[in-house]
Amino acid sequence: MILSPGRRRVLFALALSAGILNLVDRQIIAVLKPTIAADLHWSDNDYGTLAAWFQTGAALGFLVAGWLVDRLGIRWANAAGVAAWSLAAMGHGWARGFAPFAAIRFALGATEAAGTPAGIKTIATLFAPDRRAAGIGLSNATNSIGAILAPLAIPLVAAAWGWRTAFWLAGSIGLVWALAWLGASRGVDFGSSAAAPPEPGERSILRERRSWTIGGAKVLSDATWWLLLFWMPDYFHRQFGLSGTALGPPLALAFAGAAIGSVVSGYGAGALQRRGWAVWPTRRLVMLISALCVVPIPLALHVHAYPLAVAIMALALAGHQGFSTSLFALITDIIPPRKVGRVIGFGAFCGNLGGTAIARISGLVLSAGLGYAPLFGFAAVSYLLALGWLVAMLPQADKYQLDR
Repeated sequence: MILSPGRRRVLFALALSAGILNLVDRQIIAVLKPTIAADLHWSDNDYGTLAAWFQTGAALGFLVAGWLVDRLGIRWANAAGVAAWSLAAMGHGWARGFAPFAAIRFALGATEAAGTPAGIKTIATLFAPDRRAAGIGLSNATNSIGAILAPLAIPLVAAAWGWRTAFWLAGSIGLVWALAWLGASRGVDFGSSAAAPPEPGERSILRERRSWTIGGAKVLSDATWWLLLFWMPDYFHRQFGLSGTALGPPLALAFAGAAIGSVVSGYGAGALQRRGWAVWPTRRLVMLISALCVVPIPLALHVHAYPLAVAIMALALAGHQGFSTSLFALITDIIPPRKVGRVIGFGAFCGNLGGTAIARISGLVLSAGLGYAPLFGFAAVSYLLALGWLVAMLPQADKYQLDR
């Protein structure tokens, strides 16, 4: 693909901003949980159920999202995906009862599933292999910017115009994005349309060891991400009595750690590769360091000043994003381009199964009065378990590396 530097930067910037919109739309309910729960009379178990419906929708959506991205191609997959989840986000503003809200959460999860395979495949197409991890790292970092902006902006919108307007406004911005992307990508040949028939003898991704290896790692690592994404505002509310606009600064600072982890891991991996490190040792080292960053998270239950709790959460989120950046980069390293969307979709499906389980378990654990100790205990070891799974399943991962 031949693009001018300016055109490449515009497309990359739009791809990054799509990730921000994706995360903001799903985070509105978490940031405004105390307000919406009081208005609609939700219990902790109800909120856990809604989170599980979102995760179930996302998990099922990922079963087809990667295939659709490969079939539609990058240009149309990005536009259709953002437009679809923006409409679903707007739908929250009209929901009145628990059942309609659950249905819309399911729809949002299913449509947002397109964001991950479309975004990663776009970046893999725009960047050379030694720059790919840095590009994915920047993508994850900007997604974290969405998590930073959400707790700062959403409570202000809700305070001024009500929580329903927050959903309507976020969805409207997404529809504008879809039109902007179609305009910016007009005439661009991304060279990755999967309308081409399968190659002779090509196996299904479900028959390949690499797919299941990625899927297992995503189950373990994404469970903790979804735990923090949906329940961290509630943790700060329970632990320190924070709510409304008071939740904004600690959540923003915590997710700033995620952004830093994404950038540092991506550029660090690229620097090691340019110094001669092979792909697999580079990915292993970055993932090990990232996993160790999450280990201290149970300490957040024993601190009495929320700035220290914020620091612990920021470190854990940095660890997640460092791990995630390396895992997505590994997919583009070892999976043929025509299958990247499907493998990312399958991996994300597995990750959302982990997210569905942790969402349901969290609601039950907290409703039973057990607090966050069991949940944070799992989080502390989840990434080390994921790395162990990768090493056990891909002892010679370098043999899969593609020269592209």
